[in-house]
Amino acid sequence: MRYLTAGESHGPELTAIIEGIPAGLELSIEKINQELARRQGGYGRGGRMKIEKDQVRITSGVRHGKTLGSPITMIVQNRDWKNWQTVMSVESVAEKDQKLRRVSKPRPGHADLVGGMKYGHNDLRNVLERSSARETTMRVAIGAIAKQILAAVDIEIASHVVILGGIEAAVPETISVQEIQAKVNASEVNMVDETVEESVKELIDQTKKAGDTIGGVVEVRTDNVPAGLGSYVQWDRKLDGKIAQIMMSINAFKGVEFGIGFEAARQPGSKVMDEIVWNEGYSRRSNHLGGFEGGMTNGEQIIVRGVMKPIPTLYKPLMSVDIDTKEPYKASVERSDSTAVPAASVVAEHVVSTVLAEELLDKFSSDKMEEFKQAVAAYREAVKNF
Repeated sequence: MRYLTAGESHGPELTAIIEGIPAGLELSIEKINQELARRQGGYGRGGRMKIEKDQVRITSGVRHGKTLGSPITMIVQNRDWKNWQTVMSVESVAEKDQKLRRVSKPRPGHADLVGGMKYGHNDLRNVLERSSARETTMRVAIGAIAKQILAAVDIEIASHVVILGGIEAAVPETISVQEIQAKVNASEVNMVDETVEESVKELIDQTKKAGDTIGGVVEVRTDNVPAGLGSYVQWDRKLDGKIAQIMMSINAFKGVEFGIGFEAARQPGSKVMDEIVWNEGYSRRSNHLGGFEGGMTNGEQIIVRGVMKPIPTLYKPLMSVDIDTKEPYKASVERSDSTAVPAASVVAEHVVSTVLAEELLDKFSSDKMEEFKQAVAAYREAVKNF
């Protein structure tokens, strides 16, 4: 399985092409759209979410509700495109129009300045249009297909916000994916701890009034993943490494941990390692390592967290330098959110789903769904009887 995404934030549409999905998957477009709606939700989102009501259109690889095994193309229209047709025109435009909404004052914390240096752009809009988190729309759409593959082999995944703006939710050490889903569905900030909900919303409101932004920590948990995905034999085959990389590829993510993560540095080994027990199959007394040993899944719940920095676009912008005059100026202001941490949890859930689906499809026979499901079932039985 492999995929590419394309499209600019204010261009006509976003596109993804995915190859390697087995034939015969009953693909629900409605479920993809539901996941796209989740990405656009969450308390603290800005005006763009009122404009864009993302709906996917599939133009290849699916017939009569089932995948064909050929490449799948997905398109999501940018509804705000009508206001940007001249600014983002593919065709040549008059010289005066080339300067419309030109960006010359890079925003601290964004790709603007370095991207301009790298690609030689004197209009930093050429950078920010692609580096925008709008790109995650297509990664959620791809992940929504991946989730349908996982569900076909009884693997469930969910995400939630652990910390938002310094306010931490009380999260049980053991909590199932279904419990997370139920609690998050009832929360405007995607938290499982309802006692902090109002405090978090008040903080978001205060932050918005101040023209500032806040970040946080999100967590993704996955149930019923078989042991033995990934490998220890080469560095680039370690599955936790692949998940860490894709988590870090999400806009504004600055750190990743599994299980107790960095807390392990403060504890002796006797309190970190997960003791092995046998009860009609292997399991662990605890799950401090987040479902991984030696770069491989060990059969326990996968627990991965990511930290998202505050969004760099501020309505009370920080100081920058104009790339034309080299004089100090306040940075450019683009439409933004006071926080996107709840949305980021949804993105994290979908990129992790994508990596897990890739790993499963790589390990097991996957030309068609029936043989894929049979292969996974046979492997589960073999691992159980080891």
